Amino acid sequence: MVSLLDIIGPVMVGPSSSHTAGACRLGLLARCLVGGTPEKALVELHGSFARTGEGHGTDKAIVGGLMGFRPDDERLRSALDIMEREGLDFTFEKTSLGDDAHPNTVRISLERGDRKSQMVGASLGAGRVLITKIDGYPVEVSGNLHTIVLVANDVKGSVARIAGILAEANVNIATLKLSRKERGGDAFMVIEVDDQPGEVVRDAIRDLPWVIWAFRLDKVSA
Repeated sequence: MVSLLDIIGPVMVGPSSSHTAGACRLGLLARCLVGGTPEKALVELHGSFARTGEGHGTDKAIVGGLMGFRPDDERLRSALDIMEREGLDFTFEKTSLGDDAHPNTVRISLERGDRKSQMVGASLGAGRVLITKIDGYPVEVSGNLHTIVLVANDVKGSVARIAGILAEANVNIATLKLSRKERGGDAFMVIEVDDQPGEVVRDAIRDLPWVIWAFRLDKVSA
């Protein structure tokens, strides 16, 4: 199914839905992994992002997203200047993530306080994005729904307990995907939900003794 936004593109600042609107949304999702604007970031651009991103404002868009600016925020035009005034340590590099990576892919490594995280994501066109990896775990996060991501010990009953917390808060699960590197090791869970989960829900999940960390990813689509 083709939506109207697929035809005319999203409401945005900048010349390209892929290189600006999509890039901004990737920054918005990445910042959620450290709970806010990162103090330090390494942004590695792949493919078309690396070759033409600067001319299309990809660097400004990603920085703006990392600082919490939406794709239609006029501050995107001066995001690099704002970054410098705020004393944020953001570095850009060109890289190759392999032939299988989408041409508009970025790998973002973040630090905020004692929290570190790394995200790989791609801008698919018309402002649509897809996160493919978080902290080394393969994922599929589109930003079309509010999302909870967490790492926990691989214990029996963990999925049921988390589902119960969400049900008690009247938050409906749309999708739930779990991956693990080995049996009994850490498990990575991605839960897309219909309604925005509040901090109380997030904290209840964090307080589970076998949960290592948990964060909310905001819905970034229109």
